[in-house]
Amino acid sequence: MKKLTVAILAVSMIAAGAFAQSLSDPDASNIGNDSARQALREVSVDRFEREGSWAVHISSDYGVISARLFDGSPAAKDPLDDPNAADVDDSQVLGVKTEFFRRGVNSFFITAARPIAIEGITKTVSVWVCGRNMGHNLWLLVQDYNGNNFEIWMGSLEFSGWKKMTTAIPPSPDGEHGIVQSSVYHGNKPGLRIVGFRVDCNPMEARGAYYVYFDDLRAVTDLYDIENRDPDDMDDAW
Repeated sequence: MKKLTVAILAVSMIAAGAFAQSLSDPDASNIGNDSARQALREVSVDRFEREGSWAVHISSDYGVISARLFDGSPAAKDPLDDPNAADVDDSQVLGVKTEFFRRGVNSFFITAARPIAIEGITKTVSVWVCGRNMGHNLWLLVQDYNGNNFEIWMGSLEFSGWKKMTTAIPPSPDGEHGIVQSSVYHGNKPGLRIVGFRVDCNPMEARGAYYVYFDDLRAVTDLYDIENRDPDDMDDAW
């Protein structure tokens, strides 16, 4: 019994020593990650205020589609914590009307006139959507630094009124695969671009006319590297 007690005490002391070492000797590879999490900023990507800045498309076999701006805004939308954006117009939303020829498996697209770049390392993307309680699904279309295109599920449009829909941007597991946003080879160029959205329609509900509205596209991005860049550092863009 005494031997067992001594063994337990010895193991406890070793474990305590190892834990104390992990506190006093932090892993250097985690220091940058911990500091970067303190530089998260919510930024405005687009407010849907400019006519012609977004295009819509559906296959001519499935229906016709149109888009226009409307006066309005989600009542529950929280203001962006950015003093530079206080005077920016934010009084309109983008409306999309799809008229289906018949029920079936189809999709329609809402795309930016040109991909919208986001500085830093994007963590999440959100957009306010006014659905019409239809079982269609919304996907976010993005492009990484290498020009590879990805689609990320944002959620079902089976709700009424305005709703803030948010999705996380999955990090690259090794800097080579998946959505690549940062690398020593990439310099200081933006790592993610918003291409637009795709709506996959529920084949049982894709009939008649369907209306959906968008407003206030934002992103939460890590600006640590940008904010801590030395002013005398050279720009690798030549």
